[in-house]
Amino acid sequence: MRPGWARSVMIRRSAAVLLVLAAVVLTLFGHRGAEMRAVVVAARDLAPGQTIMATDLTVREVPGGLIPKGTLRLSADGVGRTAVGPIGEGEIITDSRLLSPRLPTQLVGDKDARLVPVRLSDESVATLLRTGDVVDVLRASADDADAAVLARAAVVALTSDEQVGGVLSGGPRAGRPVLLAMDERAAHRVAAAALDAPITVVVH
Repeated sequence: MRPGWARSVMIRRSAAVLLVLAAVVLTLFGHRGAEMRAVVVAARDLAPGQTIMATDLTVREVPGGLIPKGTLRLSADGVGRTAVGPIGEGEIITDSRLLSPRLPTQLVGDKDARLVPVRLSDESVATLLRTGDVVDVLRASADDADAAVLARAAVVALTSDEQVGGVLSGGPRAGRPVLLAMDERAAHRVAAAALDAPITVVVH
C-alpha cells in the first residue's frame, strides 16, 4: 500500500468523523435556546390495539423545533383512544399514532374516507397483515372476479394480532376483525357485503 494513498484515506475518514461530530453539536446547541413546549408522551411501552389510560401518558417539555405535526398537548386528548401501532416509552404522541376520525383521511388521502371493521373468511390471512398494508377487498364467494372486488387500495389501520382487549376484539369463537381505511362508497359496499358473504383480501 502506498503511503500517500493510505494517508489520503485516513484524512478522508477523519474528516467524515469531524463532520458527524459537528452535526451532533449543531443539533444540540441549535435547540438549546429554543422555546420549550409541553407535549404528551408515552409513560410506558404501549401495545398496538391497546386502549390508552391516563396512567399511560405523561407530559414533558421539549424544544419547539422538535415537535412533530399533530402532537397531543393534553393527556385528556389521548385517554380512551386506541394505539394504532407499538408506541415506545417516552415517544411523543401524535394523532396519527391513535385511532381518530382523522385517521382514515391520513391513511387514504381522501377527506371522506371511512374505517370499516372486517372479519376475513380465512383467519390465517388476517395474521399476515400489518398496519399500513395496502389491500384489495373481495367477496370470497363471488364467481365473477370483477364482481368480487368490493374495494381497491384499502389501507390496513389495525390488524387482528394488534388488538389487545380493545373495542374491536371479538368473542372466543369470532375472529377479530381487521380495521381497513377506504373511500366512503367502498366502505358502504364492504360493510353491506360483510353481513352475508365471506370477505377476503389481496395484498398489493
